[in-house]
Amino acid sequence: MTQDTTPWLDLYVNGDSHPRRFDRPESVRAYLSKVERLGEEGIAALLEDGEVAPPVTRRRYRLTPLIVDK
Repeated sequence: MTQDTTPWLDLYVNGDSHPRRFDRPESVRAYLSKVERLGEEGIAALLEDGEVAPPVTRRRYRLTPLIVDK
């Protein structure tokens, strides 16, 4: 059996209890740009710092790698 090595990223918006899951940073960038209509400044801050909030963005966004217990 092969092990999944995809570095999944979970995106939480405001107080979401269920994240949106992405397989790479480029997918997160596309989603934030098209669906959330986030500007480049907010996207760059989120990808670099893992979190961004007002006044840079309208809402709070948090990006974390998926932790799988083994």
